[in-house]
Amino acid sequence: MNTENKETKFQSLEKEEWQVRKDLAAAYRLVAHFGWDDLVFTHLSARVPGPEHHFLINPYGLLFHEITASSLVKVDQDGNIVQSGSVHRINPAGFTIHSAVHMGRPEAGAVMHLHAPDGVAVSAHRDGLLPLSQTAMLCLDHLSYHEFEGVALNLDERERLIRDLGSSNMMLLRNHGTLTVGRSVAEAFTYMYFLMKACEIQVRAQACGPVHMPPESAIETTRQQSQDLGRAAKLTWPALLRLLDSKYPGYAV
Repeated sequence: MNTENKETKFQSLEKEEWQVRKDLAAAYRLVAHFGWDDLVFTHLSARVPGPEHHFLINPYGLLFHEITASSLVKVDQDGNIVQSGSVHRINPAGFTIHSAVHMGRPEAGAVMHLHAPDGVAVSAHRDGLLPLSQTAMLCLDHLSYHEFEGVALNLDERERLIRDLGSSNMMLLRNHGTLTVGRSVAEAFTYMYFLMKACEIQVRAQACGPVHMPPESAIETTRQQSQDLGRAAKLTWPALLRLLDSKYPGYAV
């Protein structure tokens, strides 16, 4: 490859990385908008285009509504910081969880992990996510579970987490929170929206008293109809970016 072609390829990768940075910063702002954030804790990550196996994650210490494309920290799969903005540190538990998924699922373009109360509540429920709503039924075939092992600081947990995740794009981390995986930031966020909405509905329904369970035939039909759930991102993500641009400009710098 001649010098000109190398420069063109490098510029292309830089452009692709900047787009991923903007999308990931947008996702952080959207998590804050929907009230799913937890001060400076929890984390969203995205794979950096290119052969280096780097990914982007939040700088540890910024609130989600403060995060911008340029403030995101680039790390390698061993947790070494490759590039950072003003804050030169990451959440160790965030590295454990996200490195596990990025290493175990090569197609994973983005990973999101939250501690939002309704998601934690359902993760702590004996029966997990129940088919109490259309939204929940759309999630069931995409969902897996991982047992709580303590704060995710033990790198040995990565093997068990990726084993439990399997090919699923949604996970309830028992007594801990929610996790989603997508080929892109937009897809991972869309999966998280459906999972969080299902959890919110379940918490409200169970607070009202005895619940009505739909017929098994309806549950099965809806499961079959959920196979293309990730494709909803093509409609939802542009609309969500318009929301950010109108209400919370500044994330894409």
